[in-house]
Amino acid sequence: MKAFRIGFIVNPVAGLGGTVALKGSDSLHLQQQARAKGGVPAALDRGRKFVASLSAELADQLHWYTFGGDMGASCLTAQMNCTVVAQPKGYADGRETTEAVQQLKNIHVDCIVFVGGDGTARDVLKAADGCVVLGVPAGVKMHSGVFAVTPRAAAQVVDAIVQGGLVSTMHRQVKDYDETQSTAVEIRVKSYGELVVPQAGGFIQHTKESGRENEALAIGEICAEVLDHVVGAKADQILVLGPGGTVLELKRTLGVQGTLRGVDVLHGNGQIQLDVTAAELEALSGNILLLVSFTRKQGFLFGRGNQQISARFLSRLKWPQDVCIVGSRTKLLSLDGRPLLIDLADEVLEAHLNGLVEIVAGYEDRLLYRVATQYS
Repeated sequence: MKAFRIGFIVNPVAGLGGTVALKGSDSLHLQQQARAKGGVPAALDRGRKFVASLSAELADQLHWYTFGGDMGASCLTAQMNCTVVAQPKGYADGRETTEAVQQLKNIHVDCIVFVGGDGTARDVLKAADGCVVLGVPAGVKMHSGVFAVTPRAAAQVVDAIVQGGLVSTMHRQVKDYDETQSTAVEIRVKSYGELVVPQAGGFIQHTKESGRENEALAIGEICAEVLDHVVGAKADQILVLGPGGTVLELKRTLGVQGTLRGVDVLHGNGQIQLDVTAAELEALSGNILLLVSFTRKQGFLFGRGNQQISARFLSRLKWPQDVCIVGSRTKLLSLDGRPLLIDLADEVLEAHLNGLVEIVAGYEDRLLYRVATQYS
C-alpha cells in the first residue's frame, strides 16, 4: 500500500517562556529573556513523545517529510522512513514554520503535524489553505482548538487514519492573545482563522439508534449537507452524479429521477442527461462537480461499476476540489479499515489520486479516509 505521507514540523522554541513566566516565546526578544532566566523549550520533548506513542506495527505504512535538526528530524528515529525536505534557515520569527508548511503542501503530504503553541498555529494558518493539520501541544499559550489533548492523543489520531478508522474533519479556530485589547487585569483572545483538523471518533449522536447508525437517516443527512453546503448556486454548474443507492437518493433530492446503475448529468439550466457514456462525460466543459460514492465491502471508488467515469474525464477535474465523495459510516465500516480503491489503468493519475480524501457522512459531518490503487 502507498505509504501515508505525513509532514512533521517542530517549532524548537515553543514553550521556552512557559516555566519562566513569560507567557509566550513568539519573538526574539521573548526568547532571549526566557533563555536568560533559564527557560527550556518543551517542543522537542513533546515531539518525541508523539513519535514514541505511534503504533510500532504501523511504522512501515508511514513516510515522514520533515526538516533538519530540531525542526523535526531529531525527533524521528533512524528506523523510520523519512525525507528531510530542507534544513532550517535559522529565522527567529514564524517565517520558518510558514515556509515549511508551503513546502509540504507542494509535495502533497496527506497530513501536517506540527509541534508548538498558538503562535505556531498562526504561522501554520498563513500557508495551510485547506490542508489537514494536527497540532501537538507544546507552547505556552494554548487557546486554539487545533491541538490534540496530549502528544499521545495526537498519535492515536494518526494511527486511526492509517488503520482506516473513522476520523472526522472539523474546522477549528486558531486563537491567540489580542495584544491590542489585553490589559494587566484582563486577557482578550482573538480568532485568526480556521484550520481543518482530524478528530478520531465513531458514530455521532444525531444518527444513532441503540449504538448503531440509522443508515437511512444518515443518507438523508448526507443529501441535506450536499444540498446546503456542497452544490453551489452557479448557473453554469454541471453536476455529474455517479451510480449507486446513496447517490440515487441524492439525485432524488436534487429533483432528478435518475438511474440507479448509471451516471447522470444535471446541467445548471435544468437539462438532464441520463445514463451517459464515457465519451459524453469527456465532452462536457465548464464548471463540473462530480458526486460519487464507493462500493460497499469492496470499497472501489473508480474502476468498478462506474467505468463511464474515465481517467480522461477525471484528469480534467481539480482533485479533490471538483469531486464530492459521499458515504455513511456504516458503509465505510463494511471495508474493515481497507482503503478506497481505484483501478483506472493510468498509473500517473492513480498516483495523483492516492492519499487522504474527505467523505461527506452526514450533515456538517466529514470523515477522512485513504484512497489507494487496486494493486494494494
